[in-house]
Amino acid sequence: MKILLRKEFFNPVYYWLISILILIGLIVIVGGLTRLTDSGLSITRWDVVSGILPPFSDKDWKEAFNLYKEIPQFYLANPDITLSEFKIIYYWEYIHRILGRILGLAFIVPLVIFYYKKVFSKEYNIKLFLLFFLIVIQGAIGWYMVKSGLVENITVSHFRLAIHLNLALILFSSTYWYFLNLKNSKNKIFFNFYKNNTYIKIFILLIFLQITFGAFTSGLDAGMIYQTWPMMNENYFPDDVVFHKGFFELLNQESFVQFIHRNLAYLITLYAMMILIYVLYKRKIHLYNYAFILMFMVFIQGFLGVVTLISGVNIIFASMHQLSTIFLIIFSINFYYKSLIQ
Repeated sequence: MKILLRKEFFNPVYYWLISILILIGLIVIVGGLTRLTDSGLSITRWDVVSGILPPFSDKDWKEAFNLYKEIPQFYLANPDITLSEFKIIYYWEYIHRILGRILGLAFIVPLVIFYYKKVFSKEYNIKLFLLFFLIVIQGAIGWYMVKSGLVENITVSHFRLAIHLNLALILFSSTYWYFLNLKNSKNKIFFNFYKNNTYIKIFILLIFLQITFGAFTSGLDAGMIYQTWPMMNENYFPDDVVFHKGFFELLNQESFVQFIHRNLAYLITLYAMMILIYVLYKRKIHLYNYAFILMFMVFIQGFLGVVTLISGVNIIFASMHQLSTIFLIIFSINFYYKSLIQ
């Protein structure tokens, strides 16, 4: 069997990857709160080095506030915001950015040390350095997203927000998969093109599609309309959707995006039930616990989604809904990993 990791370095690598996963999860949660509080456009520059420290003096704060006053979000949506209120949204975005920097350093510094100590196999050196490259790309995508709200819009592009969120969760998923491989001394491939276990691959793809529409819903503030369930007011399908402008324009319509987000949740719940029934019917005993936990997590996720909606997008419930997405990914990957025979 090919050695992926030198045994004497197991504990340092184990705790390193756990800390990276916690950091990514924290960044996703803080990013969600940044969006929920409309704080993402409060810092209008991407200063990689000088942006490490927040403003300290009154002069620095006034300069940052004056820069914010130049963008549409200020004069179209927040013309009455005070400096004290600005500081609150500034710090949400600042914390999100500083966590990104901490993640980059926490990843690359130990990785370089492990590389020179020849801790990993050549294959995993490449894979882990590619993950760091993905972290760098993620930072650039984050700024690309922010730029979309600095000129004509009062918020960021929901398409760019979806890319930003998906990349973060792909980074999380990849790190977690490599963590499982190194922990179990196996080299299972995350997505291969073999026909076995196709059903769980489809489930994971559905989860990421739902995450995409969740980002669309957040970016468009689509949860602020039709705050009733199970119907959208008195209809199953919203009556204000315009079809004649094409599919791309449909993705810009809050009602349509919320409708798809709701119904993907129904589809995922039904699919998870089918997975559980399949596992029980085929007597895949080694998957019983994983299937039940996965089904439970799907219900929790759906429940929190409904509560978030009918509560008027309460920030606590919305944040819990986002946090449960991370756990749903973890349990989905656990189920998939356990189902692979290798």
